[in-house]
Amino acid sequence: MSLAGATQDEVRRHNLAALVRFLHDHGSTSRSELVSHTGLNRSTVGGLLSDLVAADLVRETEPVGRGVGRPSYGVEPVGDSAYVLAIDLRVDRTIAALVGFGGVVLERREHRYRKGQPREERIVAQLVAVCHDLLRAAPARAVMVGVGVGVPGLVRQPDGLVRFAPNLGWVDVPLGEHLVEALGLSVPIVVGNDSDLGAIAERLRGSAVGAANVVYLSGQVGVGGGIVVDGNLMMGAQGYAGEIGHMRVNPRGRACRCGAIGCWETEIGEPAVRAATSSPEGMPVAEIVARAAAGDKAAIKGLRSVGEWLGVGVANIVNILNPDVVVFGGTLREILPVVRSAVEAAVAGALAAPGEHVVLALPALGDDSTLLGAAETAFAPLLEDPLGVIAGGRPTRLAPASPASVPSPRA
Repeated sequence: MSLAGATQDEVRRHNLAALVRFLHDHGSTSRSELVSHTGLNRSTVGGLLSDLVAADLVRETEPVGRGVGRPSYGVEPVGDSAYVLAIDLRVDRTIAALVGFGGVVLERREHRYRKGQPREERIVAQLVAVCHDLLRAAPARAVMVGVGVGVPGLVRQPDGLVRFAPNLGWVDVPLGEHLVEALGLSVPIVVGNDSDLGAIAERLRGSAVGAANVVYLSGQVGVGGGIVVDGNLMMGAQGYAGEIGHMRVNPRGRACRCGAIGCWETEIGEPAVRAATSSPEGMPVAEIVARAAAGDKAAIKGLRSVGEWLGVGVANIVNILNPDVVVFGGTLREILPVVRSAVEAAVAGALAAPGEHVVLALPALGDDSTLLGAAETAFAPLLEDPLGVIAGGRPTRLAPASPASVPSPRA
């Protein structure tokens, strides 16, 4: 941000945002570290921190450090001063959480979809019910900042229309509008692709911290990719970039739910893993991996095949994008330890320059990468104008949790 010609209020807001962003990303620190990070003088940082303490957004702790010179007071975010509602919408269940300032999870819920309802209707109904349940548990004094939602499909930006989510059976679903109507919230609702959000979280708090070029692979029923290039999320013309699960790798392969033949996800997604290992429908991938570890020949042979196809796709990604890190999320994090040698062999067959540089990593955030990435997108208003958001915060008001409040998901 260029501050040339900026007003005093704009400069102050920018400096406050720099402090709040650092505390949100890094947690507890010291005044002296904030001075060093921002380049502001000590008295300016002290004055800004006084404003943030008065707003109950941060607190000061005992002096940090020993030795020569005046000790520096510690500073830490107040986790329950402001929060967001984060949602990871999956094919079989919804995972949702209240995430406080600084990235701390305050409350968490997970609900599998009930059977016997029309698919779209049950997903939205369950999602709304989970949101109501969570928001009733929100800290009474906290300010709600926003809502972030991760969806396994093509999400148009900036309006968040779910254009196509084949594994959900959705076409042109205005999910954000439905949530605004059903929940009656007055905060921003951001809908994004699940893999994009996973990439954001792993780069900020996970296995790819400090890396400028990252690919996050999200493996569930389908496979998606979140791509960070030179520190920026690659969105494409309308936000559809990263659908690497639909990279066609096997022209003689299976039909994909998208309508094409031989997409990568038809070789490495959950259904493909079960088919390759002769496992029954619905068997968790973790259980298949455990069977292989116990010596099951069908599981071993099948996972070997899946690993070879996984390596084919990763080698292509390495050649095209030259990432620093490839993070294997979702069910791929269960598979990678078993098939790592096959994937590494495929990457060794990629171009030497990008292949020798890349790191193949498991997600440090486990199964929560998308969930925490959704939280990060929802925190954007607070990180841009912290005191403005806190001053304008209002108690969360919910619409009645009745069937009438759940709109039809069809556009």
